[in-house]
Amino acid sequence: MQAHVPVLLHECLEGLALKPDGIYVDGTLGRAGHAFEIASRLTTGLLVGIDRDAAAIAAAHTRLEPFADRVRLVHGNFRDIGAILERLGLPLVDGMLFDLGVSSPQLDETERGFSYMQDAPLDMRMDQSAALTAYEVVNSWSEAELKRILFAYGEERYAPRIAKAVVANREAAAIETTGQLVDVIKSAMPASALREKGHPAKRSFQAIRIAVNDELGAVEDMLESAVERLKPGGRLAVISFHSLEDRLVKNAISRREKGCTCPRDFPVCVCGFQPTLRAVTRKATQPSDEETEQNPRARSAKLRVAERI
Repeated sequence: MQAHVPVLLHECLEGLALKPDGIYVDGTLGRAGHAFEIASRLTTGLLVGIDRDAAAIAAAHTRLEPFADRVRLVHGNFRDIGAILERLGLPLVDGMLFDLGVSSPQLDETERGFSYMQDAPLDMRMDQSAALTAYEVVNSWSEAELKRILFAYGEERYAPRIAKAVVANREAAAIETTGQLVDVIKSAMPASALREKGHPAKRSFQAIRIAVNDELGAVEDMLESAVERLKPGGRLAVISFHSLEDRLVKNAISRREKGCTCPRDFPVCVCGFQPTLRAVTRKATQPSDEETEQNPRARSAKLRVAERI
């Protein structure tokens, strides 16, 4: 099993502009790599760690034990960040970090079914108590719906062929494992596509995982609530791993920074727009060559940081 390595760690800590007495949220706790470093820099401050994966919360309890007096852990979904902070009596915080990727332990735990590199039951749930699994998506969703999510969430150009192949194969027998699904995906793709760089099932697995966990909807809800919970000058840092999520984050920041709807030739704003965020950097920050060499899973990561006005 590959050891968990927090992505863009230095850049996240710098982007959050940590204060020893500040209140911070790690909304995607994972195995607490980022959280450990944040907590270690606090004195009288507080870190709230949130994760929808109960196994991550259990592991984080052990990892963060040296900082138990300044950490609160919550099993929950980051889309409910507003309600979670309300329950904790924390109306406003100094910074929030969200790492939207699947954690290394989730990928490495074969039985979770996230990886197309290992044969496992079709699961892909980040929250193991959730009802919807990849098995249900693959075996019960219509061909039209499968084609839609493969296009929309995976940007898979062979979505029609793959959706058709899935439906045809499951009519004979249920597709029960990731290995079976990989074989079906490969069978639907032309030989030229199978020779391309990257695993042929990568985009399809991404699409199904996003659908199972409603990841894009959760990100939209999180962004809406997180901004309202930041103190003036507070920082929002978000790491994404594919273009759909990065686009959501980029557009959310842009709308709150320069969302004026007045025509360009108007001398003054009359639409009433008031900016609430300021992008700290104009472009997304990406890992250095050194980091990607040490941690290949960081290769597609992009970090965007914004400050509450």
